[in-house]
Amino acid sequence: MNAHTEATLTPWLQNDATPVHDARVLTDGGSLAKIVLDGQVYTLRITRQGKLILTK
Repeated sequence: MNAHTEATLTPWLQNDATPVHDARVLTDGGSLAKIVLDGQVYTLRITRQGKLILTK
């Protein structure tokens, strides 16, 4: 996680042990990323409204 993301996290999220991933980093600044889980490929999309959609 980059310093910019860390600085913008709310305090309750910073203390959580759950991994945090910036969607803009996952999409390399674009709007799409492929995520693989157990051989299945999912598509993560950032909409124009800034929402996330994950599809199989």
